[in-house]
Amino acid sequence: MTFIRTLHHDIAPQSLGFTYAHEHLVCRPPYWQERGEDDLLLDDPLKTKQDILDFKHHGGQSIVDATAIDYGRDVRAVAQLAEDTQTHIIGTAGFNKSFLWQAKLPAKLQSILGSYESYGSWIEQESVSSLANHVIREVEEGLEDTSFKAGQVKFGTGYNRITPLEIKALQAVARAHHETKAPVHSHTEAGTMALEQIALLKREGVDLAHVSFGHMDRNPDPYYHEQVAKTGAYLCFDGIAKIKYAPESTRINCILQLVKKGYEDQILVSGDTARKSYFKHYDYGLGLEHIIAKWVPRFKDEAEREGFDGESLIRKFFIDNPARCFTFKY
Repeated sequence: MTFIRTLHHDIAPQSLGFTYAHEHLVCRPPYWQERGEDDLLLDDPLKTKQDILDFKHHGGQSIVDATAIDYGRDVRAVAQLAEDTQTHIIGTAGFNKSFLWQAKLPAKLQSILGSYESYGSWIEQESVSSLANHVIREVEEGLEDTSFKAGQVKFGTGYNRITPLEIKALQAVARAHHETKAPVHSHTEAGTMALEQIALLKREGVDLAHVSFGHMDRNPDPYYHEQVAKTGAYLCFDGIAKIKYAPESTRINCILQLVKKGYEDQILVSGDTARKSYFKHYDYGLGLEHIIAKWVPRFKDEAEREGFDGESLIRKFFIDNPARCFTFKY
């Protein structure tokens, strides 16, 4: 049995269609709230809705909302967006990264998780089995005591380091993956520590073919990318349009280097559009339409100059690969 789990229902993999593999739609991360970082608070669902409709207008069909519990999810708002825009949205169980866990645990979560002072104290004091059971419930019953179920499980690590609590969260997510068969997504800070994460996942018996590694374009190192790809894992290039990190030519070159080595079936593309200033209808940014409307034609052109079938590669990155990556396999 195979299916993809969206917030509202399970669908056949071939129904997913053109997919952004890593976005954030409505979230109010407590860590950034406490520091007054308004740009990182996506707190107006109506503005997000307009960006989703732009994406839909250009042929988009599905979005993976990679917002974990420690990043201030608004599960009901995102589920409503899925319904209002008729978009398949995949939700995320699990965790992000340890520096976010300094934030106070919101009151709405204390009734679910317990009266812990912070996310960090929750993760520290609960056992791996207890944390795994929490993730399992969010996949099989619903996110944060709603009926909207997660379609992937997530863990993350920091920049050039992995803390003991991050290892604990990874172990819990690995156990949840084994129990539920949910696909796994990894946050790598600035694209670092993927190989170290892989070693830990192997220790937990996780088949890397069920794992996607985020932010690979933040570390634009073709040799490093090849080492990750050799494991069978997916590489998510989810920083499209973030020129402050690298020009678009760098990202496209890294992707084409993987294609040349035969790894085109393991590439995902998205924008990780997590700031108001990235959204068109919040703050005049490029918006969710940018990749499908502007980046895709450019990539096709560059791929064809290198002798590749650009249309075929785009189908793989946005349709075929997500359909495999986000599938539950029993």
